Amino acid sequence: MNYLKTAILLAGMTALFVGIGFMLGGPIGMLIVLVIAVGLNVFACWNSDRMMLSMYGATEVDALSAPGVYGTVEQLADRAGLPMPKAHIIDNDQPNAFAPGRNRENAAVVATSGLLHILSTEEVAGVMAHVKNRDMLIMTITATVAGAISILATFSIFFGGSRNNPLGLIGTILIMVLAPIAAMLVQMAISRTREYAADREGAEICGHPLWLASALDKLERGPQAIDNPEAENNPATAHMFIVNPLQARSIDGLFSTHPNM
Repeated sequence: MNYLKTAILLAGMTALFVGIGFMLGGPIGMLIVLVIAVGLNVFACWNSDRMMLSMYGATEVDALSAPGVYGTVEQLADRAGLPMPKAHIIDNDQPNAFAPGRNRENAAVVATSGLLHILSTEEVAGVMAHVKNRDMLIMTITATVAGAISILATFSIFFGGSRNNPLGLIGTILIMVLAPIAAMLVQMAISRTREYAADREGAEICGHPLWLASALDKLERGPQAIDNPEAENNPATAHMFIVNPLQARSIDGLFSTHPNM
Protein backbone atom coordinates (compact mmCIF):
# COMPACT_ATOMS: atom_id res chain seq x y z
CA MET A 1 0.00 0.00 0.00
CA ASN A 2 2.85 2.40 0.79
CA TYR A 3 4.39 1.86 -2.64
CA LEU A 4 1.01 2.36 -4.33
CA LYS A 5 0.52 5.63 -2.47
CA THR A 6 4.03 6.73 -3.43
CA ALA A 7 3.41 5.88 -7.10
CA ILE A 8 0.16 7.87 -7.11
CA LEU A 9 1.84 10.89 -5.54
CA LEU A 10 4.75 10.73 -8.00
CA ALA A 11 2.29 10.50 -10.89
CA GLY A 12 0.47 13.56 -9.57
CA MET A 13 3.69 15.53 -9.32
CA THR A 14 4.67 14.57 -12.87
CA ALA A 15 1.21 15.54 -14.13
CA LEU A 16 1.58 18.94 -12.47
CA PHE A 17 4.94 19.43 -14.16
CA VAL A 18 3.58 18.47 -17.59
CA GLY A 19 0.46 20.61 -17.05
CA ILE A 20 2.57 23.69 -16.47
CA GLY A 21 4.43 22.85 -19.66
CA PHE A 22 1.13 22.76 -21.56
CA MET A 23 0.16 26.19 -20.25
CA LEU A 24 3.54 27.52 -21.29
CA GLY A 25 3.62 26.18 -24.82
CA GLY A 26 0.57 24.08 -25.61
CA PRO A 27 1.00 20.44 -26.76
CA ILE A 28 4.55 21.09 -27.98
CA GLY A 29 5.48 22.72 -24.69
CA MET A 30 3.96 19.80 -22.80
CA LEU A 31 6.03 17.33 -24.83
CA ILE A 32 9.22 19.35 -24.30
CA VAL A 33 8.64 19.49 -20.56
CA LEU A 34 7.90 15.75 -20.47
CA VAL A 35 11.24 15.07 -22.18
CA ILE A 36 12.96 17.38 -19.70
CA ALA A 37 11.30 15.54 -16.80
CA VAL A 38 12.56 12.19 -18.08
CA GLY A 39 16.04 13.65 -18.56
CA LEU A 40 16.09 15.08 -15.05
CA ASN A 41 15.05 11.76 -13.57
CA VAL A 42 17.73 9.86 -15.51
CA PHE A 43 20.34 12.39 -14.39
CA ALA A 44 19.16 12.13 -10.78
CA CYS A 45 19.27 8.32 -10.90
CA TRP A 46 22.88 8.19 -12.07
CA ASN A 47 24.43 11.13 -10.24
CA SER A 48 22.45 11.74 -7.04
CA ASP A 49 24.70 9.64 -4.80
CA ARG A 50 27.93 11.33 -5.92
CA MET A 51 26.33 14.76 -5.69
CA MET A 52 25.07 14.17 -2.15
CA LEU A 53 28.37 12.74 -0.90
CA SER A 54 30.32 15.62 -2.43
CA MET A 55 27.85 18.25 -1.21
CA TYR A 56 28.25 17.14 2.41
CA GLY A 57 31.95 16.35 2.29
CA ALA A 58 31.48 12.67 3.13
CA THR A 59 34.62 10.58 3.62
CA GLU A 60 34.56 6.88 2.80
CA VAL A 61 35.80 4.61 5.60
CA ASP A 62 36.86 0.98 5.80
CA ALA A 63 37.60 -1.68 8.40
CA LEU A 64 40.88 0.02 9.32
CA SER A 65 39.84 3.68 9.52
CA ALA A 66 36.46 3.11 11.23
CA PRO A 67 36.11 -0.52 12.32
CA GLY A 68 33.02 0.09 14.46
CA VAL A 69 30.88 1.70 11.77
CA TYR A 70 32.18 -0.54 8.99
CA GLY A 71 31.62 -3.70 11.02
CA THR A 72 28.08 -2.65 11.92
CA VAL A 73 27.16 -1.96 8.31
CA GLU A 74 28.75 -5.23 7.20
CA GLN A 75 26.73 -7.24 9.74
CA LEU A 76 23.48 -5.54 8.79
CA ALA A 77 24.05 -6.10 5.07
CA ASP A 78 24.75 -9.78 5.73
CA ARG A 79 21.63 -10.08 7.89
CA ALA A 80 19.47 -8.45 5.20
CA GLY A 81 21.05 -10.48 2.39
CA LEU A 82 22.21 -7.33 0.58
CA PRO A 83 25.54 -6.34 -1.01
CA MET A 84 27.85 -4.47 1.34
CA PRO A 85 27.21 -0.71 0.87
CA LYS A 86 30.02 1.81 1.13
CA ALA A 87 30.28 3.46 4.54
CA HIS A 88 30.92 7.20 4.87
CA ILE A 89 31.31 9.67 7.72
CA ILE A 90 30.59 13.42 7.64
CA ASP A 91 32.49 15.71 9.98
CA ASN A 92 29.40 17.46 11.37
CA ASP A 93 28.29 17.86 14.98
CA GLN A 94 24.61 17.45 14.16
CA PRO A 95 23.57 13.81 14.80
CA ASN A 96 22.10 12.54 11.54
CA ALA A 97 22.42 9.99 8.75
CA PHE A 98 21.25 9.25 5.21
CA ALA A 99 21.74 6.64 2.49
CA PRO A 100 22.29 7.68 -1.16
CA GLY A 101 22.48 5.28 -4.09
CA ARG A 102 20.38 4.36 -7.11
CA ASN A 103 20.33 0.61 -6.39
CA ARG A 104 21.66 -2.06 -4.03
CA GLU A 105 24.92 -2.44 -5.95
CA ASN A 106 25.68 1.30 -5.72
CA ALA A 107 24.39 1.97 -2.22
CA ALA A 108 26.11 3.89 0.56
CA VAL A 109 25.32 4.73 4.17
CA VAL A 110 26.44 8.01 5.70
CA ALA A 111 26.60 9.01 9.36
CA THR A 112 27.71 12.27 10.89
CA SER A 113 30.41 12.41 13.55
CA GLY A 114 27.78 13.87 15.87
CA LEU A 115 25.61 10.77 15.52
CA LEU A 116 28.50 8.44 16.30
CA HIS A 117 29.33 10.54 19.35
CA ILE A 118 25.94 10.43 21.08
CA LEU A 119 24.67 6.96 20.15
CA SER A 120 25.70 3.56 21.48
CA THR A 121 26.86 0.79 19.14
CA GLU A 122 23.41 -0.82 19.27
CA GLU A 123 21.66 2.47 18.51
CA VAL A 124 24.00 3.13 15.57
CA ALA A 125 23.02 -0.29 14.21
CA GLY A 126 19.34 0.66 14.42
CA VAL A 127 19.97 3.90 12.53
CA MET A 128 22.11 2.25 9.86
CA ALA A 129 19.41 -0.38 9.28
CA HIS A 130 16.86 2.41 8.94
CA VAL A 131 18.70 4.63 6.47
CA LYS A 132 20.07 1.69 4.48
CA ASN A 133 16.54 0.68 3.65
CA ARG A 134 15.15 4.09 2.71
CA ASP A 135 14.06 4.67 -0.88
CA MET A 136 16.72 7.23 -1.79
CA LEU A 137 16.12 6.83 -5.51
CA ILE A 138 12.43 7.67 -5.13
CA MET A 139 13.20 10.64 -2.90
CA THR A 140 15.90 11.96 -5.23
CA ILE A 141 13.53 11.84 -8.19
CA THR A 142 10.88 13.55 -6.07
CA ALA A 143 13.25 16.35 -5.09
CA THR A 144 14.40 16.80 -8.70
CA VAL A 145 10.88 17.07 -10.13
CA ALA A 146 9.72 19.32 -7.27
CA GLY A 147 12.63 21.66 -7.89
CA ALA A 148 11.95 21.69 -11.62
CA ILE A 149 8.28 22.56 -10.99
CA SER A 150 9.28 25.49 -8.80
CA ILE A 151 11.72 26.82 -11.41
CA LEU A 152 9.26 26.35 -14.28
CA ALA A 153 6.44 28.02 -12.37
CA THR A 154 8.64 30.93 -11.32
CA PHE A 155 9.67 31.73 -14.88
CA SER A 156 6.33 30.94 -16.53
CA ILE A 157 5.31 34.59 -16.75
CA PHE A 158 8.48 35.41 -18.71
CA PHE A 159 7.78 32.73 -21.34
CA GLY A 160 4.23 33.62 -22.25
CA GLY A 161 2.59 31.38 -19.67
CA SER A 162 -0.79 33.10 -20.11
CA ARG A 163 -1.25 32.05 -23.76
CA ASN A 164 -2.74 28.63 -22.99
CA ASN A 165 -4.09 29.54 -19.57
CA PRO A 166 -7.88 30.16 -19.59
CA LEU A 167 -7.44 32.67 -16.77
CA GLY A 168 -4.78 34.61 -18.65
CA LEU A 169 -2.25 36.58 -16.66
CA ILE A 170 -4.07 35.97 -13.37
CA GLY A 171 -3.92 32.24 -13.98
CA THR A 172 -0.19 32.45 -14.65
CA ILE A 173 0.38 34.31 -11.40
CA LEU A 174 -1.65 31.66 -9.57
CA ILE A 175 0.56 28.98 -11.11
CA MET A 176 3.67 30.81 -9.96
CA VAL A 177 2.35 30.86 -6.39
CA LEU A 178 0.44 27.59 -6.07
CA ALA A 179 2.47 25.13 -8.20
CA PRO A 180 5.61 25.20 -5.98
CA ILE A 181 3.44 24.84 -2.87
CA ALA A 182 1.61 21.87 -4.40
CA ALA A 183 4.92 20.24 -5.39
CA MET A 184 6.27 20.78 -1.89
CA LEU A 185 3.18 19.23 -0.28
CA VAL A 186 3.45 16.16 -2.51
CA GLN A 187 7.17 15.89 -1.71
CA MET A 188 6.38 16.03 2.00
CA ALA A 189 3.68 13.36 1.66
CA ILE A 190 6.00 10.99 -0.21
CA SER A 191 8.80 11.53 2.30
CA ARG A 192 6.56 10.80 5.28
CA THR A 193 5.14 7.68 3.63
CA ARG A 194 8.60 6.25 2.96
CA GLU A 195 9.81 7.24 6.45
CA TYR A 196 7.24 5.02 8.14
CA ALA A 197 8.13 2.11 5.86
CA ALA A 198 11.83 2.60 6.66
CA ASP A 199 11.07 2.48 10.39
CA ARG A 200 9.37 -0.88 10.07
CA GLU A 201 11.91 -2.45 7.72
CA GLY A 202 14.90 -1.03 9.62
CA ALA A 203 13.63 -2.56 12.86
CA GLU A 204 13.25 -5.92 11.11
CA ILE A 205 16.77 -5.81 9.68
CA CYS A 206 18.57 -4.99 12.93
CA GLY A 207 16.41 -7.50 14.82
CA HIS A 208 16.03 -5.22 17.85
CA PRO A 209 13.33 -2.56 17.32
CA LEU A 210 14.11 -0.87 20.64
CA TRP A 211 17.63 -0.05 19.41
CA LEU A 212 16.09 2.13 16.71
CA ALA A 213 13.47 3.53 19.09
CA SER A 214 16.16 4.54 21.58
CA ALA A 215 18.23 6.15 18.82
CA LEU A 216 15.25 8.13 17.51
CA ASP A 217 14.52 9.39 21.01
CA LYS A 218 18.04 10.84 21.23
CA LEU A 219 18.09 12.11 17.66
CA GLU A 220 14.85 14.03 18.11
CA ARG A 221 16.62 16.61 20.23
CA GLY A 222 19.89 16.87 18.29
CA PRO A 223 19.01 19.00 15.23
CA GLN A 224 17.00 21.40 17.40
CA ALA A 225 20.19 22.54 19.08
CA ILE A 226 22.86 22.00 16.41
CA ASP A 227 22.82 23.64 12.99
CA ASN A 228 23.73 21.90 9.73
CA PRO A 229 24.99 24.64 7.35
CA GLU A 230 25.18 22.39 4.28
CA ALA A 231 21.57 21.26 4.73
CA GLU A 232 20.39 24.82 5.37
CA ASN A 233 22.00 25.85 2.07
CA ASN A 234 20.46 22.86 0.26
CA PRO A 235 17.00 22.39 1.84
CA ALA A 236 15.81 20.21 -1.05
CA THR A 237 17.98 17.40 0.35
CA ALA A 238 16.48 17.57 3.87
CA HIS A 239 14.05 14.71 3.27
CA MET A 240 16.92 12.26 2.70
CA PHE A 241 18.09 12.41 6.32
CA ILE A 242 16.71 10.23 9.10
CA VAL A 243 16.01 13.42 11.10
CA ASN A 244 14.99 16.75 9.60
CA PRO A 245 18.33 18.64 9.51
CA LEU A 246 16.57 22.00 9.20
CA GLN A 247 14.96 21.96 12.63
CA ALA A 248 17.65 24.23 14.00
CA ARG A 249 15.69 27.11 12.47
CA SER A 250 12.13 27.38 13.71
CA ILE A 251 10.63 28.53 10.39
CA ASP A 252 11.77 25.28 8.70
CA GLY A 253 9.38 23.34 10.90
CA LEU A 254 6.43 24.82 8.99
CA PHE A 255 7.27 22.62 6.00
CA SER A 256 8.75 19.51 7.58
CA THR A 257 9.31 16.50 5.34
CA HIS A 258 9.51 14.21 8.38
CA PRO A 259 6.79 12.93 10.71
CA ASN A 260 7.10 13.53 14.45
CA MET A 261 9.50 11.14 16.12
